[in-house]
Amino acid sequence: MDTFKFWDFGIIDFIDVFLVAILLYYIYKLVKGTVAINIFIGIIIIYLVWKVTDLMEMQMLHNIFDGFMKVGIIALIVVFQPEIRKFLLMVGSTNLSGRGKLFSKMKFLKSDIETETNVDDIVAACHKMGSTKTGALIVLERNNNLDFLVTTGDEMNIKVTQPIIESIFFKNSPLHDGAIIIDNNIVKATRVILPVNNEKNIPQRFGLRHRAAVGITEKTDAIALVVSEETGQVSYIKNGEFVMFENIDELLNLLKADLV
Repeated sequence: MDTFKFWDFGIIDFIDVFLVAILLYYIYKLVKGTVAINIFIGIIIIYLVWKVTDLMEMQMLHNIFDGFMKVGIIALIVVFQPEIRKFLLMVGSTNLSGRGKLFSKMKFLKSDIETETNVDDIVAACHKMGSTKTGALIVLERNNNLDFLVTTGDEMNIKVTQPIIESIFFKNSPLHDGAIIIDNNIVKATRVILPVNNEKNIPQRFGLRHRAAVGITEKTDAIALVVSEETGQVSYIKNGEFVMFENIDELLNLLKADLV
């Protein structure tokens, strides 16, 4: 059977496989940690069965899966609407030159897997602000470029340190309102206005900072840290959900894992 001849493999085939691998990697990154990952795995299984039944000429079973594949695209758009939005935002906001170039986003190609962001100082600042009940909203950029939000606040270029973060959110500071955006250990903007989520059922004890953190992490792959001005509690928000942690050390480990 000619269908099973795999030795005719050229450079174009290699590029094709490589690009598909990159695409699947970023799709996995977008859905990892969400309920969508189970749906994604189910779709992969159905697709493989669809291809196998075609190769094995199992016409009846293939026709069943073929019908699902033809109409399933509409269901996929509905189910994966947040993830599709994040993916298109990542593609559309990629800068092909300078510091934000495309290959700098391919973190799996780097030999150094350590995060460039000083998460120790960020967590220490949040812990200190929590002890004094100083409200704060910190957004950490990942793959999705957040430059479209920078224009809503004051553009900065400040290296991340614990004193810098604490001074920005000091109650008498002119920069304490709004959020700050951090990328590659640089505070790139302060007083940023974030989209507020008004649809999700968030407990009343959480205010606008938490709703804004939920909103931006739903629409992009960014992660957010919120320090409550009322309770001093530090919240970690990812994919529009509150991620629970027992102590500061666990929060530190979560940040380091998500920023790699």
